[in-house]
Amino acid sequence: MEELQLILKTILKEKQGYITFLTGAGISAESGLPTYRSIDGIWIKGTKYHKPEEFGTYKYFSQNQEEVWQYNLFWKKMIAEAKPNLGHFAITEIEKLLGDRFKLITQNVDGLHQRSGTQKVYEIHGSKQKVRCSKECSEPFDFPENIKYKEYMEDLTPDDIDDLKCKKCGNWLRPHTLWFDESYNEKYYHFDTAYHIADHTDILFVIGTSGSTALPVNIVETVKIRAKWIVLINPENDTYFDYILKGSKTLHSIQESSSVALPQLKNMMEEMINS
Repeated sequence: MEELQLILKTILKEKQGYITFLTGAGISAESGLPTYRSIDGIWIKGTKYHKPEEFGTYKYFSQNQEEVWQYNLFWKKMIAEAKPNLGHFAITEIEKLLGDRFKLITQNVDGLHQRSGTQKVYEIHGSKQKVRCSKECSEPFDFPENIKYKEYMEDLTPDDIDDLKCKKCGNWLRPHTLWFDESYNEKYYHFDTAYHIADHTDILFVIGTSGSTALPVNIVETVKIRAKWIVLINPENDTYFDYILKGSKTLHSIQESSSVALPQLKNMMEEMINS
């Protein structure tokens, strides 16, 4: 951590660019939510008949709305039972320390950052806390409170189906999340904003993500091209980010869990700012 202390001291003195956090499923794994690609991850488990890369598309949803919603209500149940962990709370405290210089971009759709108290969160893959009309007749809105979450094999009731229809046009509602056959955009997924943040970032902390989706990779590449600092926080050291950053003079790697590394980072920043 000594090298990182020197880097942070310089960046905090400059008081210019953003200090940005990019988080993935790994930070929520310690809250009990399986990651996408781990042994117990949802890419492995899938639904009764399919894996997520098959059913996680708008095309599949348009033909199998009940099955996709049943699985999403199971996920909603897991999210509701999960609680923010020390890593989430440390980021919330870091936001208070850094003010406008702090930026948080997350791939996570679980809302745990917000539940820990973080105010400004850019959710580039959407949120399971919201829904929108599948025919786009309305803006995203909060998940209806009257819809009950499901066990893994539990079917939808007629009331569930009725409540999962758009009140304006009668078509199915859909989860407000990015599917595999859809593209990033600014309206729903902060596409342009994410690039703007990356282009003005002095140090990027990449936490609990392997680098398997396009926009997070491009964020890291943008910061790398600008020769700014990138800090990887991940217990694993064989991710795609490790590969593309290998040999970079501006890379710092912390092979720790986020719940260990982030409170330490928070304490380090607090001491520097208050000294």
